[in-house]
Amino acid sequence: MKTRIMFNLLMAVMLGMGIFLGGCKEKPMQAKQIPLEDFFKNPEKSRYRISPDGKYYSYMAPYENRMNIFVQEIGTDSATRLTSETDRDISNYFWKNPSRILYMKDTGGDENFRLYGVNIDGSNLVCFTDFPEVRTEIIDDLENVPTEVIIGMNKRDPQVFDPYRLNIETGKMEMLAENPGNIQGWIFDHDGKLRAASALDGVNSQILYRDKESDPFQVVLTTSFKETMSPQFFTFDNKNVYSVSNLNRDKTAAVIFDLANGKELEVLYENPDNDVDALSYSKKRKVLTTAFYESWKGERYFFDDETKLIFDRLNKELDNYEIAITGVTKEEDKFIIRTYSDRSLGSYYIYDKNSDELTKIVDVSPWIDENEMASQVPVEYQSRDGLTIHGYLTLPLGYTMENAEDLPVVVNPHGGPWARDSWGFNPEIQFLANRGYAVFQMNFRGSTGYGKKFWEESFKEWGRAMQDDITDGVQWLIEKGIADKDRIAIYGGSYGGYATLQGLVKTPDLYAAGVDYVGVSNLFTFMQTIPPYWKPYLDMMYEMVGNPVSDSLQFVETSPALNAAKITTPLFIAQGANDPRVNKDESDQVVEALKARGIVVEYMVKDNEGHGFHNEENRFDFYRAMEKFLGENMK
Repeated sequence: MKTRIMFNLLMAVMLGMGIFLGGCKEKPMQAKQIPLEDFFKNPEKSRYRISPDGKYYSYMAPYENRMNIFVQEIGTDSATRLTSETDRDISNYFWKNPSRILYMKDTGGDENFRLYGVNIDGSNLVCFTDFPEVRTEIIDDLENVPTEVIIGMNKRDPQVFDPYRLNIETGKMEMLAENPGNIQGWIFDHDGKLRAASALDGVNSQILYRDKESDPFQVVLTTSFKETMSPQFFTFDNKNVYSVSNLNRDKTAAVIFDLANGKELEVLYENPDNDVDALSYSKKRKVLTTAFYESWKGERYFFDDETKLIFDRLNKELDNYEIAITGVTKEEDKFIIRTYSDRSLGSYYIYDKNSDELTKIVDVSPWIDENEMASQVPVEYQSRDGLTIHGYLTLPLGYTMENAEDLPVVVNPHGGPWARDSWGFNPEIQFLANRGYAVFQMNFRGSTGYGKKFWEESFKEWGRAMQDDITDGVQWLIEKGIADKDRIAIYGGSYGGYATLQGLVKTPDLYAAGVDYVGVSNLFTFMQTIPPYWKPYLDMMYEMVGNPVSDSLQFVETSPALNAAKITTPLFIAQGANDPRVNKDESDQVVEALKARGIVVEYMVKDNEGHGFHNEENRFDFYRAMEKFLGENMK
């Protein structure tokens, strides 16, 4: 996997929100107020998958307020609950074979995921990786090998992941290679053979290759980490790889790459405006099917006519919704279909290709009426130095860009920061809009999907030009008359929490209130408390964020905890005690600095959470407190 994408995944965060009950000039009739719990309670049923033989589907549903796994025979009305987790939601799961499911779960938000297996009748539940303070990752599910899976664990060395072949019947594990310390991703061919790897050597990315498993790895490509050559999967003759790459171009494109000789052979698809993010293929027919990219919403480029025909047929019946395939049988004749939009969490369907029948299974959250939800509209504006910044504006129901005037606004910068905001249903945004807010999301410089140059514009600009992009967007809203300049709040999580704090430091008169959710506050201490498996990225982080030694003056300037004396705006902070990415001390520092000045800051800590609140009761507490806090401070 390419270094930048892996870093984005490590830095990925949950987005958050704030709430207000204010009015605006000549507003349309106010929408019906929907109970807070309707937005944030667990879905009725979600994450549907289909068994490889097409006889069953599985899904996740609440059991004692935690999301657990259920299996149901297709065509019947009863389901079997396979798991009984009550402390934490199951994180992810998949069908390993027609009779067994594997799933991942951590403890209290520590992100040290363990791998479990369970039969589809609920029997023989075992934990395969029951090791303290060890994180398990799925490298390859080995779909064609029903009893084996490839996993990665940092058991031997907390900083790096070694690949293991795990037999799910015996529990036996075999280490396939010892990570020398720089390997960040392992790549297997279609026969399950370990053939390639991606490495990070300081600020240089490398691709390693071997023709067969008995051969030693050889470095075949070395580039700056700023360049991407990310193998997606091997070609079907196991000789080359399908990749996304921005070598010698600004936007990542779909290419065929010759690993043995370290050269690009063919460009398959490139988009002039957006990066190609990923590729997919038919495992049964062994053809490349789709390239995925994101403009203002998700897009597909089809290489394969059969795949395109399936989507064309689905779009005829589900024309008002976006469509995703979330499960498929081994014969690729039955599909689980998920729909969604900016106003709906959508539904699940089964599509039978042989009979051409589309059958609805369930609505994800049937208590949400999409007619009472607001539309998420794409917008763009210019930064002070001439960049085009893309974003989204969600107005309360009844408002349009033409009649929106002097509205209370919540500015919601995303986390990452090397991620992006996307179009789709966001319960936080909809809750805000239902309470009378306009919600403003912006993909400031560094946001992904817009090419290499736009990404690099963010380097060493935390709290500086990146923050200016947010400020410029707020000023744009004020100048257009949409925002009431006296009723603007800023809220974000992780980097968005950092941007909230820095916004209150740098532009204290711009915001009436701020909410920091698991946000970085001190760049010095943040660098010192990252998880051990982030350590190989430190040189890269120094170039992207800054070096605490050589850039110490910049760090002092852009660390909100060190400039807390400038914060005069009412502030609410929320933090998970077990956060492995942004240590609790990041929030403690700001709270202590403000209290030392006699300033009251509201502080919520959840002892059973990590980087974001996942447990339902904690979500309720969080949003309820935010609604009250912002309602009191934005009158």
